[in-house]
Amino acid sequence: MGQDNLSQVKLHQQQSYRLINSKYPPQSVFDDVADVDEFDALFALQALTNPRLKAQAGNLSLLPRAEIPFGIAGCSYAVAPFTHVNPAGSRFSDGRFGVLYLADSVQTAISEVAYHQGRYWAKVSGLAYERFVFRALSCQFADVSLADLTALSPEHAVYAKEDYSAARALGIHLREQGSAGVQYYSVRNSGAVCWGLFSPQYVRQIVQCGHYEMIWQNGSISAVNQIVSCA
Repeated sequence: MGQDNLSQVKLHQQQSYRLINSKYPPQSVFDDVADVDEFDALFALQALTNPRLKAQAGNLSLLPRAEIPFGIAGCSYAVAPFTHVNPAGSRFSDGRFGVLYLADSVQTAISEVAYHQGRYWAKVSGLAYERFVFRALSCQFADVSLADLTALSPEHAVYAKEDYSAARALGIHLREQGSAGVQYYSVRNSGAVCWGLFSPQYVRQIVQCGHYEMIWQNGSISAVNQIVSCA
């Protein structure tokens, strides 16, 4: 199946989850306004007294104002992946654009994050013990058609565990063709489903639903514990 004849899946209302490091707080400048005009006015005003605001908000030139879902709960959570883009890239991005990655359950989100955290901290020499705290986010997105990569074989190159080249090439191509994103199988939690949105405009709500800790010990993530539930 080629890049241009992937099947599409229409999602009318989808529940999903995400895990982010608790050291990244939500930015009120996105959450306290109802539309783009209010945002521009508030941003200009707050920038006069908060020299760190631009760094906190991220690179706004990477995201068209029309795609920011002002007025929803958790707008800043929806926007952050697109204004704070990892230059090293991700599975479906080469680092030039953001992707909002979401999972079908908190457990899937934990599996994805724990894998990448483990790889990162394994490179830190002499780190014997550390504790990291993450926010679990409950996200609803809606009214979007995505390229359905679950129609591909699990052996397809886009599902390679370490080599992201095929997945990145596909992500770049789909985004250039105007795709809203992808639905795909989790590589870290077999059988689970994830989504990668190329824009935050489809998000209807993101709210905190818990806190989890990851314990790094003896060269790996040795434990994941829920420490706060918002249910």
